Amino acid sequence: MEMKSAVIVDAVRTPIGKRNGALSDWHPADLLGEVFTALQRRSDLDPELIDDVITGCVMQVGEQSMNIARSAVLGAGWPATVPGTTVDRQCGSGQQALHFAAQGVMAGVYDVVVASGVEVMSRVPLGSSILEGRFGMPFGPRVGARYEIEGGLVPEGVSAELIAGKWGLTREALDVFSSESHARAHQATEEGRFDSEIVPVVASNGLLLDKDEGIRADATVGSLGALKPSFVDDGRVTAGNSSQSSDGASAVLVMSEVRAVELGLRPRARFCGFGLAGADPRLMLTAHIPATRRLLDRVGLEIDDIDLFEVNETFASVVLAWEKETRPEMELVNVNGGAIALGHPLGCSGTRLMVTLLNELERRDGRYGMQIMSESGGMANATIIERLG
Repeated sequence: MEMKSAVIVDAVRTPIGKRNGALSDWHPADLLGEVFTALQRRSDLDPELIDDVITGCVMQVGEQSMNIARSAVLGAGWPATVPGTTVDRQCGSGQQALHFAAQGVMAGVYDVVVASGVEVMSRVPLGSSILEGRFGMPFGPRVGARYEIEGGLVPEGVSAELIAGKWGLTREALDVFSSESHARAHQATEEGRFDSEIVPVVASNGLLLDKDEGIRADATVGSLGALKPSFVDDGRVTAGNSSQSSDGASAVLVMSEVRAVELGLRPRARFCGFGLAGADPRLMLTAHIPATRRLLDRVGLEIDDIDLFEVNETFASVVLAWEKETRPEMELVNVNGGAIALGHPLGCSGTRLMVTLLNELERRDGRYGMQIMSESGGMANATIIERLG
């Protein structure tokens, strides 16, 4: 059987809210339902045609438990015949949902599928899914024993410090990168670059929120440099050069190219390939380096062939270590800012990055876009899309 072409027809997101900010009153399932409704409305799609809904979500407890994909489908008013499933690949959960959606189309299992992501960290904070048990952590005694000789497993923030040390990244370099993230995000907002991708939602104060809440136009190297280290005494990683805990939801409508044409919908981009990699969990946020290389090799492209990159800014050290190893043109990386300025609503980010990548690739009339995310536990996802005319 000939493999089908998987295409993106549309991609939307909510504004990203600060933790305990404008979106904190939203139940996560209802917030995700908002982007489902917008996606349906913008494409005039009959939801009966949707074969599946795949949602990335990291903290799958409390209000985000019990398969939030299905809850959001029903809350959006879609037919009960539309199924949904929720996946967890940590920070890359939304991107993994996107991979599963596109791969299902390419395999002929799906014709129409929605990939999505959500996290409302105001209501379900980071770490909520970790239940203290006999061994004090979810990994199990054998995993703990495996890495005990190396000093044991470490939290992400400590891993970011280890990365900064290994690649010789100074505190100033981290803060320079972070201030640039805020500056780029502020400029993109002022120029209306996000307008076509954002679905305005009612904020906690009753007003309509149509812009990302976490951007600091006044962030400078000096102001960031005044912040104290967050994870290690005399360290380099601070709240200012780390991603923000945030609230948000995003969704991407994926179809076979044939079905999109049959429905009179314009395919906006084609999936070219997918990459995965694993790495030492102590340096857990470094697998994006081999994932990048593997994917480029798989699709037969060079780093210089890529017109735009979206690399998740979990920490500034993560992106700068990737830069040292892969040598991209940094003027093409996170051109509208990243998670340090916009925020990182965990499960949402994987599809949010694709929403922004697609829209900016179209704005610049570029051809290839690449999205890369490192993930807790020492994993990474990478995706390349080709913009269609």
